[in-house]
Amino acid sequence: MTVDASSAFPTPRRRASARKRRRLALLAVIGLALAAATALILNAFNDSLVFFRTPSELAGKSEMMGARLRLGGLVKQGSIAHEGTTTRFVVTDMKADQPVTYTGLLPDLFREGQGVVTEGAVGPDGVFKADSVLAKHDETYMPKDVADRLKSQGLWKEGEGAGTAAPKPEAAK
Repeated sequence: MTVDASSAFPTPRRRASARKRRRLALLAVIGLALAAATALILNAFNDSLVFFRTPSELAGKSEMMGARLRLGGLVKQGSIAHEGTTTRFVVTDMKADQPVTYTGLLPDLFREGQGVVTEGAVGPDGVFKADSVLAKHDETYMPKDVADRLKSQGLWKEGEGAGTAAPKPEAAK
């Protein structure tokens, strides 16, 4: 019985081909692991996203019912009603109105005509059930120390910074 030496030992070409296949398999496994990790991260990120909407964007859109989102706009004049710890009010963007209920303590800046951002979901009755309320101050707000520095530098103009806590001259003494 004769043994052919060429079939008993792998040739350099066969060894290189086997190495390439192992590398390719390793790269495929690493690629699949990266794809799976990316999919899991994107899925977790998507679950934590909360979209910002205005009352106009919510008007008549039943597909947003039950979805967690942020509702922003102005508190409509004459719409605030307190019932124990529950407050009912209407958020408006001057095009559409959205009724809101919130149970809990409201921020100090919360009032009619003021900007507000609420977070929660629209219930089956069409009322936005908020679990957090953030009141926004207007853009003309300026901290007292900044207003004082501007006055001392002569850069303050009367009528600027309406709604600031800047003291009246000589009244603080």
